[in-house]
Amino acid sequence: MSGMRLLLAGIVGSTAYGLAGPGSDVDRLGLFAAPTVAFHGLHPPRESIVTTAPDRTLHEAGKWCRLALSGNPTATELAWLPDDLYETRTDLGDRLIGIRSAFLAAPRVRSAYLGYAGQQFRKLESRGDGSFSADTRRRTAKHARHLARLLHQGRLLYATGHLPIRLDDPRSFVDFGEQVAAGRVDRARNLLAEAERDFDAIRTPLPERPDEETVERWLLDVRAASYGRPAD
Repeated sequence: MSGMRLLLAGIVGSTAYGLAGPGSDVDRLGLFAAPTVAFHGLHPPRESIVTTAPDRTLHEAGKWCRLALSGNPTATELAWLPDDLYETRTDLGDRLIGIRSAFLAAPRVRSAYLGYAGQQFRKLESRGDGSFSADTRRRTAKHARHLARLLHQGRLLYATGHLPIRLDDPRSFVDFGEQVAAGRVDRARNLLAEAERDFDAIRTPLPERPDEETVERWLLDVRAASYGRPAD
């Protein structure tokens, strides 16, 4: 995109969590600023750019903020990566990392992480007793370990206000996925129910609403820094 400025980008997904296997893709996520003047023309800038080979998703700064404010786990993790996983960092990107807690709100974190884990579970539940093809079994194991990962990260974020990206014991998530793929869908169902009980019991430090004022100031600074005409 003409005039696009990448603000923050890094390696996310299985590689970041420690769950990548020999054939795993390397997923990248980033956010960019479009020229501010472009929002006033006939054709507003694209809000997302998705490519394969390499697998990369870039969100315009405003869209990324809306996703993060909603508690979206995939967008949120970009602001919580270990330093060695960032591939692009700018001053505005560093400032975003500095205000990452402003995007968090207890009800939205709970809803988003349980909601995404529930989606993974419904995919598992529709696949029967484990007597399916090797390819379906691999996909089922992947969905199961990401269900477990989402619940683990979501509970820790809800309990501490900090989002862990790298898993301390990735092997246990891989083993869980294999067990579910072998037909133990009940293990995923039980884990989801246990997580719901935990969210109900945890006394969270997160506020009821995100700090939209702080987020707005950052986004307006992005717009001010990006003012100008797109290059031809």
